[in-house]
Amino acid sequence: MPESFHRHLGPLLFFAGLFFCNFVSRIVLSPLMPAIEFDLHLSHGTAGSFFLFISVGYFVALAGSGFVSARISHRHTITASALTVGLALMVLAASGNLVTIRLALVLLGLAAGLYLPSGIATITAMVDIRHWGKALAIHELAPNSGFMAAPLIATALMHWTSWRGVLIVIGAVTAALGLAQARWGRGGRFAGQQPDLTALRHLAAEPLYWRMILLFGLAVGSTLGVYTMLPLYLVVERGMDQGWANTLIGVSRVSTLAMALASGWVTDRFGAKRTIIGVFLFTGSATLALSVAKGGWLVAAVLLQPMVAACFFPAGFAVLSNIGSATARNIAVSMTAPVAFLIGGGLLPTVIGFFGDLGRFSLGIALAGALILGGTLVALSLRMTPRT
Repeated sequence: MPESFHRHLGPLLFFAGLFFCNFVSRIVLSPLMPAIEFDLHLSHGTAGSFFLFISVGYFVALAGSGFVSARISHRHTITASALTVGLALMVLAASGNLVTIRLALVLLGLAAGLYLPSGIATITAMVDIRHWGKALAIHELAPNSGFMAAPLIATALMHWTSWRGVLIVIGAVTAALGLAQARWGRGGRFAGQQPDLTALRHLAAEPLYWRMILLFGLAVGSTLGVYTMLPLYLVVERGMDQGWANTLIGVSRVSTLAMALASGWVTDRFGAKRTIIGVFLFTGSATLALSVAKGGWLVAAVLLQPMVAACFFPAGFAVLSNIGSATARNIAVSMTAPVAFLIGGGLLPTVIGFFGDLGRFSLGIALAGALILGGTLVALSLRMTPRT
């Protein structure tokens, strides 16, 4: 008989903890950015480009993770990822010039990107197939709770230390989890598979895939991209206290936990295409509101902007699962994430920061909102099979 799901709860929660630290390590610079800008005398554009450097490393690692896990196994890849993330954060904390900072940011992206493919492969090998949904749902709580926790962690630690100290603490915790994984971690004692380049060429010939690349990039931009620059925007452009801004942003992500759980039902009830259209229509409008709202209306816009965006991803993956052959579908998922993070998590924050340097921070947020709203038109053009 298949093993009980409950006996895997401990390892699953441990992997969720690893993923949580992995994710927080990439986004914690956002709530720290006002302090980093002031300490290092950076422009808004330079600050925004930090996330581009992380995204470049993340893109390379996600796309090439199969080559690593094929040689050292998933278990050792997960351990190496956590230890190197901790090292990268400590190097970043000790850096005093832009060259070292940018190298540390790329290293951080590379290290963080190694985790996800091996983590998913380990979990699905460890848990019986009839429990995959529950297991992955537990694992996926990590990024949603990370969005909420990162600004609160940063604000709490900044009462006791500088932004450099915050990075050291998070790096030390992540490295400690990596050592625990090496000593007591379960699963992953098998090699990964290298990418299938032939299937990748077939995938590139699918028009739907390129539409979904754009939509995933805009979706990541609506969540991670706006999130990374929002504390700086609220403090610099709207004159909000840094502690209050970080607290408000953290609270705004509470609703995404419930929405992430409800998103599967929404997709099944209304269909993937309608769900995607609704997500971009609402989220784009709310992002535009961020660029013009003030006072209480601004608080409302911050709370509403991320609420529906979480519903995109189950619907988006449902569309990707209908592309090409079974092999191409698997590669479609693995190749969409890195490109989406590069576009939405790297390029978009850089553009917003560039407008901030021109004294038009609001215009940068408005442009992001217009691009996200434009995703509605792309979603309307989707042509999918009836089972989607």
